[in-house]
Amino acid sequence: MSVTSEASTTWKGSLFEGSGEVALESSNQGPYAVNWKARSEGSESITTPEELIAAAHSSCYSMALSNALAENGTPPESIETTASVTFVPGTGITGSHLNVNAVVPGLDAADFSRLADAAKVGCPVSAALAGIEITLEATLA
Repeated sequence: MSVTSEASTTWKGSLFEGSGEVALESSNQGPYAVNWKARSEGSESITTPEELIAAAHSSCYSMALSNALAENGTPPESIETTASVTFVPGTGITGSHLNVNAVVPGLDAADFSRLADAAKVGCPVSAALAGIEITLEATLA
């Protein structure tokens, strides 16, 4: 069974002076404001396409790592993942850095590192982002 997720954006005006709203249609969340200034300069109150990609990447990676750990016979107590997606105006999205901290009883650091790297490759969002550099910093608590 396939699942299709939907989001929509309404944009008004030019790229530099205009603004829009993103709605997550499948989950009925939002709307969230978007504009070029936030995308190119950063903002604490307006989202960006890169922040939405970071949300997708961090959640997908956490799911992939949880599955890999469970299949290894060492299910996690907790996983905290932050994805930092970099955007350079005029260039585009240049990378995603995953920073993960996990509590996994009965697992040594070497096995955790191996499984964390495998989850990075196996995460479907990582596969969708294959055109950019994806880095990983994984810590076993």
